[in-house]
Amino acid sequence: MTEEARRTIAADVVFDGESAHRDCAVVIEGENIVSLILRREIPRGANVVELPKGVWLAPGFIDIQVNGGGDILFNDEPTPAGIAAILRAHRKFGTTSLLPTLITDTDEKMIAAKSAVAEIMPQAPGALGVHFEGPFISPQRLGAHRADLRRAPLPHHVDMLAPPAGGVSLVTLAPEEAPPGFVSELAAAGCKLALGHSMASYAQTREAMKEGMTGFTHLFNAMRPLASREPGPIAAALESSSAFYGLIVDGEHVDPAILRLALRAGLGHPMLVTDAMPPVGGSAKQFALQGREIFVADGRCVTADGTLAGAALDMASAVRNCVLLLDLPLERALVFASTNPANFLGLGKRLGRLVAGYRADMTAFDPQTIRIVATWVAGEPSADEW
Repeated sequence: MTEEARRTIAADVVFDGESAHRDCAVVIEGENIVSLILRREIPRGANVVELPKGVWLAPGFIDIQVNGGGDILFNDEPTPAGIAAILRAHRKFGTTSLLPTLITDTDEKMIAAKSAVAEIMPQAPGALGVHFEGPFISPQRLGAHRADLRRAPLPHHVDMLAPPAGGVSLVTLAPEEAPPGFVSELAAAGCKLALGHSMASYAQTREAMKEGMTGFTHLFNAMRPLASREPGPIAAALESSSAFYGLIVDGEHVDPAILRLALRAGLGHPMLVTDAMPPVGGSAKQFALQGREIFVADGRCVTADGTLAGAALDMASAVRNCVLLLDLPLERALVFASTNPANFLGLGKRLGRLVAGYRADMTAFDPQTIRIVATWVAGEPSADEW
């Protein structure tokens, strides 16, 4: 490819996933990053996009828990068109790739969701696979999931939950509700596994981790709480250097003081997740969730009885909240939003960093407000940018 065919994105600050570099540029060929260079090294006549003064360029955000967006709920529209609408809605908030998330539903709906993901992935690199949140969850920690749809796993579910070709399958389950060996079977089938909606004891959690479970879905929410004589899954997550735990940093799901404490004590890898519902990137103030009306007010999605039902959160806001509510450096928040989730999904050699050989998934933003200026997915800018 000729020098003229390369594209160069120059910024006052480029965060490569580990360090911030001043006055640098990312060089792209096709869908991949060729190099990270100093601004003064840009060849004469190069095809250069100069980002506005003060704007940062960083790896695109990766959201592993997205129930919906753009007024679309994945459970209602487990189709390529539904996924495309969700991708568009979240991209404006810096999310360049995600896992459409199906909460507890029927086998037929689960099959449709996986098929839709497999169909759209070749055309939509922002779709990384599918997240099945349930149905193998605790009746004591349902959250907004329907009790009549939760169930015990059967042998055929291993093949059903296996990853789509070329993609990721993340399964959130309550390990105490699964038969012996089920967690290890899913791990052997290539699934990424996370504990969630669970009353597992500390011992049960540790056993599931030995069998291949490395993740924790929205830590603190919908799981056995931390207690002095039964530390449960929260302690197991925080004390493990190999654990990855999703955090909903919206100031509603978990008090910021608890999150600050967890980040100081935890040895593992925090990941920002939105648990986003249809209003994110949409306009609806209420929506239906499997027959129940969900109301959106004051930044919360709740049922009529006040139960939280997902979130009205986007990834740009989650990054901003890390800085404002959790007193984190911006660089650390960016790692939570991209590098850590990429590593959890097994994609850390392809996504989550701005270095040579990685896919050119990038987001540009104002570092003070985290207002998104531009995004690129596999080297392509969104239609309304640049």
